[in-house]
Amino acid sequence: MLDKLIGPITGILGKFVEDKDQRNALAHEIATMSEKHALELAKGQLSVNATEAAHKSLFVAGWRPAIGWICGFALMYSTILAPIIGIWVVVPPVDSSLLTSVLMGMLGLGAMRTAEKVKGVQRER
Repeated sequence: MLDKLIGPITGILGKFVEDKDQRNALAHEIATMSEKHALELAKGQLSVNATEAAHKSLFVAGWRPAIGWICGFALMYSTILAPIIGIWVVVPPVDSSLLTSVLMGMLGLGAMRTAEKVKGVQRER
């Protein structure tokens, strides 16, 4: 949606800013403003994640492993247990598309944790 606004705004700049270089600089600043904002939000989230992961309390630092175990169990249920149990009783189907996306995202973070372990910078309990 923001991309649709950038074109008309840069067109309006041509009417008010006469210097071509300054007009191009302003147009570039407007075009990259949302990307800069998204980058700052991501940096803030990374800072929060690092602080959260370093916390000693299980209820603060333990929610990520809990979600991982829940997703892992639910994926195991939907791919292994439900077909086996389905032989004897009717089992409702499980939509594993959301599960898979959450779990794959977490496995990406798991790969980063493995890299930390290889480098020897992981946090010990």
